[in-house]
Amino acid sequence: MNRRIFLSNGMKIGAGMGLLSAVPMDVLAMYRKNVSPGSKIGVALIGCNGMGWVNLTSMLKIPDTTCVALCDIDDSVLKQRLEELDKLNIKPTTFKDYRKLLEMKEVDVVIIATPDHWHCLMMVEACAAGKAVYVEKPAANSIVEANIMVAAAQRYGSIVQVNQWQRSQQHFKDAIAFVQSGKLGTISQTKTWMFSSHGLLAPKPDAPVPAGVDYKMWLGPAKERTYNRNRFHYTFRWYWDYAGGLMTDWGVHLVDMVLLGMQTQAPKSIASIGGHFAYPTDDRETPDTQTAQFSFDTFQMSWDHSMGNQNGFFNQGHGISFGGSNGTLILNRGGWEVRPEKEKDKPKMDAVSWQNVKDNGVDLHTANFINAVKAKNASLLNCPIEAGAAVAKVCQMGNVALRSKEMLHWNNASQKFDSKTANEFLAAEYHNGWKLPKV
Repeated sequence: MNRRIFLSNGMKIGAGMGLLSAVPMDVLAMYRKNVSPGSKIGVALIGCNGMGWVNLTSMLKIPDTTCVALCDIDDSVLKQRLEELDKLNIKPTTFKDYRKLLEMKEVDVVIIATPDHWHCLMMVEACAAGKAVYVEKPAANSIVEANIMVAAAQRYGSIVQVNQWQRSQQHFKDAIAFVQSGKLGTISQTKTWMFSSHGLLAPKPDAPVPAGVDYKMWLGPAKERTYNRNRFHYTFRWYWDYAGGLMTDWGVHLVDMVLLGMQTQAPKSIASIGGHFAYPTDDRETPDTQTAQFSFDTFQMSWDHSMGNQNGFFNQGHGISFGGSNGTLILNRGGWEVRPEKEKDKPKMDAVSWQNVKDNGVDLHTANFINAVKAKNASLLNCPIEAGAAVAKVCQMGNVALRSKEMLHWNNASQKFDSKTANEFLAAEYHNGWKLPKV
């Protein structure tokens, strides 16, 4: 199996709404069969479900890597991952406490793929331990945490990549280059959106902690609560204690393209409305329907999401648009196109027909990270922590505007809002003896 076919198959696995899957072990074993047992970059994974496993299997496609450690609070997850890695003759050490993993001298790289409320603390401690870090998006669960993460990477001289892998995918690069070419004319309006029929998350009663789960460690700095299945594993992202809903889940990916294309980082004003309109009896705390408006120096951006229907703007379920005086560029994980404006029935620019995706963004992103690690050069990263933190902060602003129920103005110099109520949301509260890290 040659690399082109392998990457093509990997892309097909991730088809449909940009959702991604880990590479099957038999395929990965074939790819690694000629890997020599010499000196390797030791990779450790904290949080072995979902994207954590996708990220690890993507890194294991790179011949210079091996997995030396796994950490998860769920014994059943660890058991499954050990069995899968055993097919590759990889036998990592396992942990339930990430701090023990960070003590391993064999660990060169740490993948952090835990719920969002853990990202800041783990990344700071990994940097302090001298590890390179590949952290899941959103980088941070609060604006203050985002700033702390940037400061930590700078203090320790760490290589930190955020898994906003669209920055490594060629069709996104091509579209952003077109935006910056000036051909669209004056860009005054941008849109980002995610429409998907998620279905009802019905309320569930609290229950005993499942056998083999260290629930206390899972909660970590979040509020102490009785175990409830809705708040655990994938669906944690719909509760404010741990995450920020679709605004920070998909929003960071899509809003990131606007910040990149428009070469900016922070808005001047923010407003947001939303609620539970698609599923009024839903158990989620975060809104199933939300609109946020961001005003920048020379343009405005909107974010819209709906969890009750799939027909988004421009007949695309998710996407980004750059509205210029000459035409509009529409972009998503499937490709991009340009639709011209007209003047007296004459197009003001040439149309660009739909340009399809042709590669695997996660594979390109992990390869970019490992290249930077090998070169010991953070400037090679496609999404360094500074970029990941910037977009995380913008999406957090959208949620702060929603939760404070105010029109907000942002002071980028002071890193504060013009509202006492809104500023109460700047930092996440840490509980259970855990402390917000200081750098």
